[in-house]
Amino acid sequence: MNRRRFLRDSGATALGAALLPAYTVSSAAPVLTRPIPSSGERIPAVGLGTWQTFDVGTDRALREQRGETLRAFVDAGGTVVDSSPMYGSSERVVGDLVQAEGLRDRLWLATKVWTSGETAGVRQMTESMALLRTPRLELMQVHNLLDWRTHLKTLRGWKEEGRVRYIGVTHYLASAHDQVERIVREERLDFVQLNLSLDEPEAASRVLDTCAERGVAFIANRPFGGGGSFARARGKALPTWAADYDVQSWAQFMLKWILSHEAVTCAIPGTSRAAHAVDNVGGATGRLPDARARDRMAAAWRAL
Repeated sequence: MNRRRFLRDSGATALGAALLPAYTVSSAAPVLTRPIPSSGERIPAVGLGTWQTFDVGTDRALREQRGETLRAFVDAGGTVVDSSPMYGSSERVVGDLVQAEGLRDRLWLATKVWTSGETAGVRQMTESMALLRTPRLELMQVHNLLDWRTHLKTLRGWKEEGRVRYIGVTHYLASAHDQVERIVREERLDFVQLNLSLDEPEAASRVLDTCAERGVAFIANRPFGGGGSFARARGKALPTWAADYDVQSWAQFMLKWILSHEAVTCAIPGTSRAAHAVDNVGGATGRLPDARARDRMAAAWRAL
């Protein structure tokens, strides 16, 4: 169940304060930023994922809606946009919208390489940069560890040349966490991207500590469990004490649990809707839970 259906089916009376406000982040609200350990550069702690949500091809109406989403995200204080050649037309759509809206200087763009072989990798990464309409990327990642040794070698060269600023690896399954942890210990990386959510908390048990120890930034993908987390919260009101942490929606509840782990640099929820994008950025504003509150949030989540 995605958030749109969740909100539609739940009804305003049942959820009360837990409902998603139209725009929950004031333009004056300070957005939490976190440092990238390898450089000290700070980026907003909530970004925008584009898997499925920006894969809209040439549909004019859908592209206009995604343009609204991107503008709202940026105006709310977001900068990090993550994509991949695996995501259908998402790179092209993002690139076209960024150019049309003149947003390149306000965005921190990340994408991935998802193929085997050095030549194929170089070709795909070059094409991704063309689709995103930029000669330089903030972050290039090896998607799902596919031929990671080959691509990391290429990316180290690209980083020295200034074609990419940061390099990293990604996965989305808990079964890959052990391998990712070994790579973090053995290789020089700037970023790791893994699944982390209240429904998929495994990375918090060890990988986060390893990243902190090795000075590697951590991007949390699937922060809503691939969208399925909203099914658990369907028809349920937020705990009253969630207001102590400036939580205004279930999305913010989930994101603030993730961001309560200080080793998390950024979470990248995906959405196609402007109001949802702004609400997500709201998860990086206001008070954050401490470790004790994080445990309380997890217990409340399990009890739903």
